[in-house]
Amino acid sequence: MGKFEEMRAKAEELDRLDPLRDFKKHFEVPKGRIYMDGNSLGLPAKESIQGVLRVLEEWKTFNIDGWLKGSPPWFTMPEELGRKMAPLVGAQPEEVVMTGSTTSNLHSLVSTFYQPEGKRRKILADELNFPSDLYALASQIRLKGQDPSEDLILAKSRDGNTLDEDDLIALMDETVSVALFPSVLYRSGQLLDMERLTKAAHERGIFIGFDCAHSAGSVPHRLHDWGVDFAFWCSYKHLNGGPGSPAFLFLHRKHFEREPGLAGWFGYVKEKQFDMNITFEHAKSAGGWQMGTPCVLSAATLEAALDIQQEATIEQIREKSLKLTDFLIELVDTFLSDEPYCYSIATPRDHNRRGGHLAIEHPKEAWRICCALKARNIIPDFRPPRIIRIAPVALYNTFTEVWEVAKALKEIIDHREFEHFHKERSMVS
Repeated sequence: MGKFEEMRAKAEELDRLDPLRDFKKHFEVPKGRIYMDGNSLGLPAKESIQGVLRVLEEWKTFNIDGWLKGSPPWFTMPEELGRKMAPLVGAQPEEVVMTGSTTSNLHSLVSTFYQPEGKRRKILADELNFPSDLYALASQIRLKGQDPSEDLILAKSRDGNTLDEDDLIALMDETVSVALFPSVLYRSGQLLDMERLTKAAHERGIFIGFDCAHSAGSVPHRLHDWGVDFAFWCSYKHLNGGPGSPAFLFLHRKHFEREPGLAGWFGYVKEKQFDMNITFEHAKSAGGWQMGTPCVLSAATLEAALDIQQEATIEQIREKSLKLTDFLIELVDTFLSDEPYCYSIATPRDHNRRGGHLAIEHPKEAWRICCALKARNIIPDFRPPRIIRIAPVALYNTFTEVWEVAKALKEIIDHREFEHFHKERSMVS
């Protein structure tokens, strides 16, 4: 038995000692597949499927009365799920609400804080941010009568994969009104120092927000204690809410008196919402930043998904997540970095700099290697030009599965399996 094969025994021992090993039974894990794409779409919890069936039954039984008789009542479901979510991101219960989508929440929050005046007319972001965020920021600048080519400042990356907080802070000058960064970079998996960036922004009179889509549910945060002004995230990645499940937003309580930049009737003071007054009076909580009626059926998965997260605890999830990615880094560094394999890790090694997924680079064949992995029933995803993203999720992936992924990466090169696939990538990768 070779040294690589011996590492399987280490994986099996790590699985035996794993305090979260029993949580896998909560999930509909596809038979015969190794699912490593939970940073794009998490697997469904069995209890979440029951949640959808329960809401369908409520709709059938209560009809319109489900708004008050549902469990939880549909009318207050956004606030109820926000309170459940809050501990996972270090927020107070009233600071989080389930609403909208990631991008619609960005629009709502940035339109509240971005009020160009005098010298402060710019938004600071970065060139590695998820493109949807940058599209939205540019449109917010245009809506305020400004020019994105001049007023959207994008911090540059030194290496094409990561950001240096020193570079971001250096751009925080008296012309910047709002700064917006990802908590975890979607391509490389780098975790930014949110506390440091928030402190630096506030010292310079700048509002700061974070897109936490790639960290919520996998990395603990302390959004309230750090003083972050606002944040938003989806629920279908590490939170396992399902495709298109509603997003969340965080608003620090110090801003509850602000007027929402984009108003809608579900943001009205709850006790008066059906008074149908034509003058808007927003709830003095994150709930005031809701706009439209919640998607109750799409949200029905989230109660159970969040219950599972709370039972496992975000601290244990984070600890196992780091151990899983540590193990994969060890396998790549030890066995797959030299010729003929040439794999490398683009994600920072430091635990304080790493989110919940790994970016494995291959200089020439990343796309076709992803295709070959899928042909082996191992599900990664690809980010151009050369990143294979692997997301071992603490709640349902095992160390043995991580070893199997490394074995597949090795054999795909050994047997040149990637040559069976076209170089042109598909529309969804």
